Amino acid sequence: MTRPTRRSINEDLHHHFRTPLASRYAGEEMRRLFSERSRILLWRRLWIALAEAQRELGLDIPARPLAALKKQIEHIDFATAAKHEKKLRHDVMAHLHTFAELHPAARPFLHLGATSCFITDNADLILLRQAMELVVGQLVRVMGNLADFAKEHKDTATLGYTHYQPAQPTTVGKRACLWLQDLLFDLEELRRLIDWLPMRGVKGTTGTQASFLALFDGKQKSVRDLDRRIAAKFGFAKTFPVTGQTYPRKVDSQILSALSGLGQSSAKAGNDLRLLAHEREIEEPYEKSQIGSSAMAYKRNPMRSERMCSLARFLVNLVQNSADTASQQWLERTLDDSANRRMVLGEGFLAADAILRVYYSVTRGLVVNEAMIQANLDRELPFLLTEEVLMQATVAGGDRQLLHERIRVHSRAAVERIKSGAADNDLFDRFAKDAAFASIKKQLPRIAKSRALVGRAPQQVTEFLRQHVEPALKKAGAPSSQPQELDV
Repeated sequence: MTRPTRRSINEDLHHHFRTPLASRYAGEEMRRLFSERSRILLWRRLWIALAEAQRELGLDIPARPLAALKKQIEHIDFATAAKHEKKLRHDVMAHLHTFAELHPAARPFLHLGATSCFITDNADLILLRQAMELVVGQLVRVMGNLADFAKEHKDTATLGYTHYQPAQPTTVGKRACLWLQDLLFDLEELRRLIDWLPMRGVKGTTGTQASFLALFDGKQKSVRDLDRRIAAKFGFAKTFPVTGQTYPRKVDSQILSALSGLGQSSAKAGNDLRLLAHEREIEEPYEKSQIGSSAMAYKRNPMRSERMCSLARFLVNLVQNSADTASQQWLERTLDDSANRRMVLGEGFLAADAILRVYYSVTRGLVVNEAMIQANLDRELPFLLTEEVLMQATVAGGDRQLLHERIRVHSRAAVERIKSGAADNDLFDRFAKDAAFASIKKQLPRIAKSRALVGRAPQQVTEFLRQHVEPALKKAGAPSSQPQELDV
């Protein structure tokens, strides 16, 4: 067979569609996990594990052929498998034939009592658990960045917004804790699913284990032991107590729902950062030679946050797909899930990985423009302090209704002045000139400089990090490796 040249390989890559998640956005580790080679290696490990467990429980299966085949487990001839599949129209059987041909003496002992779903479903569950662990590792890194950022800026007062209108001040660190808390929910849900996830085990054609019961001459204990042994060989504490031919597709929906939640959290933070970039208060990292616009050279577009939101939109919408699949499985099984799951599960995790890589790069280098934050706060703060002005003037003997009306009139005038281009807010100057506020004229400068409106925001940051985030990150453990640099 003619070996393809490097040139022909590169031409092939550029002449055929490749999912952007695999070719552009997701990291290498996640791409390798969901690769065809990774999947087929798991299939082979399952075939070996089944035969070994059956032998351990008394079936007459020789050890030597299994050992010989095990040594060649990584030798996968995809071209031969493709030829088999073209003839057999069955990918699992095609790879079983290809594997058995490596050591024909082992052929009679592979796939005994099993269905294709023993191979595909168990492999999928192993992949899903490994993928969730990778996502958790990425998530922990992002949360660590945000925790450091929140701690650094827990006292940095900033204008709060409701309805994207100026509201009571908060702190930059407190706002970051809102993003962090969403991710904490996601971390807890992913860890719950990882700890809970069962293996399918050996269940047979319709889940009754009839084929395995026949293999073991009706010994039910042997069948139960086989189920447990297979799970233990792959690090699972349990198997599903009952299944049809497949494990319940509701599990896929639950896992995609957790990934969707992560997408929601990321999009919320990404949108906030885009709004703050518009206010010039917080900016994402920006490379020296980065181009923001092909036409407008001055622009510093929040490209990474926009990409995070774009990828999240794709991920959030996948959950409906998996929910439809779960709801439309007929009786013990139907095959209309197969092609769909091949796309949805892998793409969901590649999307989650891509989002977290962007989120990590953003949170690692957030730029806080404190002068702009202070200017925006100063411009709006007089309006936010009017309630205290009203209270103090009332306590000093003023007529509350008259004072309320004077505050309303002066506030509207100050707003119109700002709309006309004024850089400062002269509301307190107007109060000082109004006889209605003469009783507190000397107190106005003190009220105008008040920073008490952030309330317990700094203390909330400290308490939240110490009581919730730090224990969660400690429990999750330090990531085993640093994430790849993201080229955006």
